[in-house]
Amino acid sequence: MSKRRFVMKCGGSTLAALPDVFFQDLRELQSQGVEPVIVHGGGPAINETLGKLGIESRFVNGLRVTDEATLDVVEMVLAGRINKEIVRKLQQNGAQSIGLSGTDGKLILAKPVENANEVGLVGDVTGVNAAMVEGIIGLGFLPVIAPIGIDEAGQRYNINADTAAGAVASSLGVDTMIVVTDVPGIMRSVDGKKQVLPQVTFAEIEEMIRTEEIYGGMIPKVRAAMSCLHGQVKEVLIVDGSIERVLSRALAEGDIGTRIVRA
Repeated sequence: MSKRRFVMKCGGSTLAALPDVFFQDLRELQSQGVEPVIVHGGGPAINETLGKLGIESRFVNGLRVTDEATLDVVEMVLAGRINKEIVRKLQQNGAQSIGLSGTDGKLILAKPVENANEVGLVGDVTGVNAAMVEGIIGLGFLPVIAPIGIDEAGQRYNINADTAAGAVASSLGVDTMIVVTDVPGIMRSVDGKKQVLPQVTFAEIEEMIRTEEIYGGMIPKVRAAMSCLHGQVKEVLIVDGSIERVLSRALAEGDIGTRIVRA
């Protein structure tokens, strides 16, 4: 396999449920000169911890309403518990990795989102310290990034994981984002049978949502994947992480999951 870099986005709960063979696949790719970068979320674990602390979880247009108390929990769960769980799992399976928060070395610079008066300390990415990521990769480590942002004044921000992943991918010059989830891709009924669509455009997705071919819990998954498509990122590949050697297959064969392209 020729040398190739990719950014993988995955929810914290999805990663925790993946079998060891998934992490072994990452190790093998690393040993072949492929350079993976992981950006992860952790929404369910954040909700669980907030609930235990008696802090209400509220959302506006899919964004978590974040005050300082909520942000403390978000950072604790994402940059602490989830991030280190992923690093440990990788290292247990032989992959060298380093866990980072977007605040480390100003890795993810951010500013308040436009509707900050509604959602509080939620940020949009204004810059990514690509040189820092490149340096870590150059040392032979797989970066695992928690999506907490920071501004030049030191204010932290809660960053949507899909937005952060797309920004990291774009800053590294990566064409393809791989979104690892618990579904095989975007499905469509053909002659009464469910089939995975190999490729879809934004317009096709919106039409499938309108006609309810995409429905329920698949809608946020698809919209999240679409939000990764900005900057230099040309396509997002949705794959099922439970499929054996799914990442190797996605890179080598390209015939797995669903590719989302702008047009």
